[in-house]
Amino acid sequence: METQEPISDNRYPPLFVVSGGYGESGNQVAQTALAQFSGADLPIIVIPHVKEESQLKEAVERAAAAHGTILHTLVNTSHRVALIQMARERNVVTIDLIGTLLWRLTNILRREPVGQPGLYRHLREDYFNRVEAIEFTVAHDDGKRIDELSAAEIVLVGPSRVGKTPLSMYLSISGWKVSNIPLTSELEPPPELFTVDRRRVVGLTIDPTQLQAHRKRRQRRLATGGRSVYTDLRSIDHELDLAQLVFRRGGFPQVDVTERTIEDTADEVIGLVKTRLNQD
Repeated sequence: METQEPISDNRYPPLFVVSGGYGESGNQVAQTALAQFSGADLPIIVIPHVKEESQLKEAVERAAAAHGTILHTLVNTSHRVALIQMARERNVVTIDLIGTLLWRLTNILRREPVGQPGLYRHLREDYFNRVEAIEFTVAHDDGKRIDELSAAEIVLVGPSRVGKTPLSMYLSISGWKVSNIPLTSELEPPPELFTVDRRRVVGLTIDPTQLQAHRKRRQRRLATGGRSVYTDLRSIDHELDLAQLVFRRGGFPQVDVTERTIEDTADEVIGLVKTRLNQD
């Protein structure tokens, strides 16, 4: 998680979220509380993965210098006690978001907590991975952030309205980080497409008349009817031919999405990528 640094001329002192894990829960509590104060531009600085007392001291020093407040979710008892003591010595206000609850649960359950940072995330790793994949896919839709293409686990390539975005989102829900790149007759494909691991790239193609029908529906939704190159069947044939050239140039396998469900297409895409990765 990236640390959010305060703006130097901000008139509000920052909140420092100190955590032995990723700091997600503390950050969420801070954001939830701050939402009740409309327009308040108060910086939230997340200090994650705190494992040593030297890190605690550094966090307290930063908070003291900025006249900030520390929110902490430290499940390690010794770290929690040390942080509170250090903050008290520097007159820094601390808010313990988990200590009281741990104490109460200890009494109810009559057992000591494990005290392992990041355990909640570990137990729900699949969920967090899926959320991360969805966020990645949304941010890399339709050729966005092309400089980060190598971080994608699957790259979908094809003409406009071939179904790249809905397929990308479906794959992301299954935990895959997906980028998709549109191919047009007006522009050369980005050079990055030919430098990434080609085993992860899949081209999408479709029957020309079905693609024409998709585009005409889109035109009607946007109220931009009438004849255009976008829906002209001859132009569409040309686009699909150019896409074939790109697929051959990159050595990308292709999937025909004509009259197929997203589920069926996704299964084939995943199968292709996994097979190609295991072959090398």
